[in-house]
Amino acid sequence: MQTFLVILLFAAMLAVLVALIRGLVIFLKNAGAEARGEGPSTSALKSNQAMQQRVIFQGVAIVILVLLMLVAGKH
Repeated sequence: MQTFLVILLFAAMLAVLVALIRGLVIFLKNAGAEARGEGPSTSALKSNQAMQQRVIFQGVAIVILVLLMLVAGKH
């Protein structure tokens, strides 16, 4: 059980990293358009969505970490 939770934790951390990098790349592509005051583009909305996914993945990683600590504490 503990090994399974560790694997899940690493998968969740990887998902956080991928979502963060993806969101940053999209954000950097749109920085010029937003600086000109053109308003939010579809890419800007995608960047926002990627950052929301990152927050969700971080929450999942925290829950897995808590479960891992609970399992480890029982042994």
